[in-house]
Amino acid sequence: MDTEVLDLPLSRTANERLHAMIPGGAHTYAKGDDQYPENLAPVISHGSGAHVWDVDGNRYIEYGSGLRSVSLGHAHPRVIEAVRRELGRGSNFVRPSIVEVEAAERFLATVPTAEMVKFAKNGSDATSAAVRLARAATGRTRVALCSDHPFFSVDDWFIGTTPMSAGIPAATTDLIASFPYGDLAATEEMLTRYPDEIACLILEPATATEPPPGYLAGLRELADRYGCVLIFDEMITGFRWSEAGAQGLYGVVPDLSTFGKALGNGFAVSALAGRRDLMERGGLRHSGDRVFLLSTTHGAETHSLAAAMAVQTTYVEEGVTARLHALGERLAAGVREVADGMGVGDHLVVRGRASNLVFATLDENGQPSQQYRTLFLRRLLAGGVLAPSFVVSNALDDEDIDRTVDVVAEACAVYRKALDAADPTPWLVGRPVKPVFRRLS
Repeated sequence: MDTEVLDLPLSRTANERLHAMIPGGAHTYAKGDDQYPENLAPVISHGSGAHVWDVDGNRYIEYGSGLRSVSLGHAHPRVIEAVRRELGRGSNFVRPSIVEVEAAERFLATVPTAEMVKFAKNGSDATSAAVRLARAATGRTRVALCSDHPFFSVDDWFIGTTPMSAGIPAATTDLIASFPYGDLAATEEMLTRYPDEIACLILEPATATEPPPGYLAGLRELADRYGCVLIFDEMITGFRWSEAGAQGLYGVVPDLSTFGKALGNGFAVSALAGRRDLMERGGLRHSGDRVFLLSTTHGAETHSLAAAMAVQTTYVEEGVTARLHALGERLAAGVREVADGMGVGDHLVVRGRASNLVFATLDENGQPSQQYRTLFLRRLLAGGVLAPSFVVSNALDDEDIDRTVDVVAEACAVYRKALDAADPTPWLVGRPVKPVFRRLS
């Protein structure tokens, strides 16, 4: 692939076809072509391991695969074999399959802090079910979400708090409160501001920064003291932090937790897990009011549950989490070294846990810049690296990491030129990339 010029005529045509039929041109806003430099949004033909090919025939080293869902690599043999075996036996029946028993047993063995589990197809269904269950259990209506975490659900209770709140009644968002990550005093102040109103605290247990010492345990104590349900959104931390999620790593047990993304290695499966007394409210073996917890036609497709079991087995037997950390550490060290060497170490900043790295692009004043992000992405794409983040997959090898660092070095040389000119515009070749959450298109 030419490192100076990248032309994607077939991808451009495919993007136009996508926009003509699909609102936004993609089924996930984070995959939209507005997230990439103008005319440089590759449309993927196929993938294998840590590499993907676009419809123009270019091969890329890929990071953040499937928005962090494909953590073992594309078409992982163990997962594909498990899926293929179930496809030949039927995928959906009028009664539960024995695979549902096996998948639940496997999940609860992998995440022993949970007592019951229910599967679904996407993370939003799981988090919204957790919120509904918390409201039913507490008799309260107000939900407190962590304001520092970017995404919890496509449903109104969360999307109404974002700039893309069109179509969502104010009455829905009036029932939402927020608290900052890492600040127990502010969280307690919020709880006292709404006495006996908060049904739950929902947050990602960790993201770009490690939880401050004692923070998660402090949240656990606050939830108990104020009578609300503690929900950990483990969509990202599940498996990437440990096989048992962040709750397994940090030793703090939430009342409910939600898993997805890495759980199926690209196959559609998510999970709501938690305390038996709470989860059973969505079941049949209690005498109280029934909670419509999760009831999805495709929630227990056998092939997706088989994929999940194969993923969990692979993580445990092959030490995948540890390898993800090792790969991420190698990548972060290389990127920081070349960025410092090019004099842009204060502007191209790698952040996060080694298994979940992201990068920030800062301008000459040290402020986040979509223009510099555009410049950086252009150079990565031209060098054969597709990286909206630096989130690694287990399929990467040392050669992939070294090649990525070389491409980053080339990008940093251009970054330095733009900083010296105090104007990245000449290197953009089109409009800058845009934030996902914004009020206007």
